[in-house]
Amino acid sequence: MKEKALKVLRENGLDAMLITDRFNRRYLSGFTGSAGMLYVSEKRQVVLTDSRYEEQVKRECCDFDGFCVRDRDYVVACSRMMEEDGAKRVGFEDETILLKEYLDYENRGIQEELIGLGKSVNVLRALKETWEIERIRKAEEIGDQAFAHILDILRPGITEREIAIELDYTMLRLGAERLSFDTIAASGLNSALPHAQPTDKKIESGDFVTMDFGCVYQGYCSDMTRTVVIGHASAIQKAVYDTVLRAQEAALAVAGPGRPASEADTAARTVIADAGYGEFFGHALGHSLGLFMHEEPGYGPTCHTIVEPTMLMTVEPGIY
Repeated sequence: MKEKALKVLRENGLDAMLITDRFNRRYLSGFTGSAGMLYVSEKRQVVLTDSRYEEQVKRECCDFDGFCVRDRDYVVACSRMMEEDGAKRVGFEDETILLKEYLDYENRGIQEELIGLGKSVNVLRALKETWEIERIRKAEEIGDQAFAHILDILRPGITEREIAIELDYTMLRLGAERLSFDTIAASGLNSALPHAQPTDKKIESGDFVTMDFGCVYQGYCSDMTRTVVIGHASAIQKAVYDTVLRAQEAALAVAGPGRPASEADTAARTVIADAGYGEFFGHALGHSLGLFMHEEPGYGPTCHTIVEPTMLMTVEPGIY
């Protein structure tokens, strides 16, 4: 992935780049540690981290050199590298860097021009390699198995919190390294909250139960939302469920390569609006996922990115 980093460097006319986003750091270098950053120039490509990860960098980062910053003053270390490289135009990840870090560079009297990279590095992750897709596929498979398991234990009397715990435990037991995000299990009135937190509320017969969960497999995330009814569904529950299903099918029908991402969102939103539920679909249709849960691009009303093969996005309309 080193060449991808150098391509961004050249396309933006930069002498050096500072990569501080942890997912971009891992994507470009392979480094999975929790602390550190990348310094990239034509002369050197370096993972800067502290003594805890010195050996780990050697094992994981074949294309990048390691540099141990024992006092963890990355600003000083990078400033020296800029000076040694004669770097005058330096790109930084303005969407993730802390204001304090930015001011530290300025306060040290750095003469370089600091240039925000925006999403220039993030979009590198939009097109997935075959091996990335397989990891996401495996993460989704684990989620599928966890959902099949939870169907066997859903019943009146079990709490939302118990459902979430069971989903979490099952995914970890099946090989997930961690969760993609905090699991949502919401029933009855709580299921009207897109990001509800599980409570001690007991499931009742006739409840809608919405579960939103995912896991990480070898660094890559899955995301799955499922809604079921406990017992027998009412006519209105069936109508709402069917509307969401038709919205998803309409989006999938136009979600192929060569089209603006916004078209899929419009297709789903139109079905829900025509059914009279437009005001209850408040979020975008979907998002990319990979090393992080929300990557570029997404299926949203304002995303006009032309979809390309190997982009991987969720399609999750909802009525709340």
